[in-house]
Amino acid sequence: MPDRTELPHASRGADDAVRPSPSRRPVEAVLFDFHGTLAQVEEPLAWVHAAAAACGVELDRIRATSLADRLLTAGRAGGPLPARVPPRLAELWADRDLYPHAHRGAYTGLAETVDTGIDGFADALYERVLVPEGWLPYPDTAPVLGALAAGGVKVAVVSNIGFDLRPLFAAWGLDGLVDAYALSYEVGRCKPDPGIFLRACGMLGVDPEHTLMVGDTPADAGAVSAGCGVLVLPAADAGRPNGLGAVLDLAGVG
Repeated sequence: MPDRTELPHASRGADDAVRPSPSRRPVEAVLFDFHGTLAQVEEPLAWVHAAAAACGVELDRIRATSLADRLLTAGRAGGPLPARVPPRLAELWADRDLYPHAHRGAYTGLAETVDTGIDGFADALYERVLVPEGWLPYPDTAPVLGALAAGGVKVAVVSNIGFDLRPLFAAWGLDGLVDAYALSYEVGRCKPDPGIFLRACGMLGVDPEHTLMVGDTPADAGAVSAGCGVLVLPAADAGRPNGLGAVLDLAGVG
C-alpha cells in the first residue's frame, strides 16, 4: 500500500490536512473504501487459529505461524495479493470482485495450494472474511461516521468485493450511519472505473463535485475521473488509527 498519494482535491493526511479552497463546493457526501480504510482483517495468526478451530483442530504456535506465512504468500482475502495465481484459477481471480462464486472460488483455490493437512481448512479460512469477527473496524471509524451523520453529510461505502458488507456493519452497530453501499459485485463495475463512483453518488442523490472519496489505494483515486475530490490515507494495522479524522476537517464537520 502506498503511504500517500497526492491528487487534485486531495489532502495530505491526518497530520497536515489541507482545508478545501474557498472555490471548492462544500462536501455533501463522503464515499469510503472498506478494507484498509474503515476496517482491517484480523491478524494472520488469529485467522489461522480460528479457521483451524472451526475444523476441530488446535494448532500450536509454531505450526500456526508456518501456515499463516504460507497462506499469506498464496493470497488471502483482505490481505496481500498472491505471489502467483495458478492458471486454473486465472478466470476466477479476474472475476473475483464481480461474482460471489468467483470470489470464494479464487480464494479457497489459492488456500488449497498450501498443503495444510486439515480437511475443510480452505473453506474455513474463507468463512472468516464473511463474519464480523474476521474484521476489526479502525478506532476512528465509528466516531468519524457518527460525526458525519450528525453534520448532515451522507455516507456510502464503495468497495471492490465479492460479498455483502451490510451484515458486518449491522453487527458493529454502524449500519445506521451508512446511507448506501456501492459494492462491485452488485454494481458490475470495479474501482478505478468511474462508473462505480458515479453509481454511489446517484444512490446518495449528490453531485460528484460535492463528494469526497476516501480510500487507501490508487484504485480509490479513480474517483477523480468521476469528478469527486479524493483523500488517500495510509493503510494501518488492525486496531491502529489510520488518520481517518482528517475527513471531518475536509467535510467541515466535527
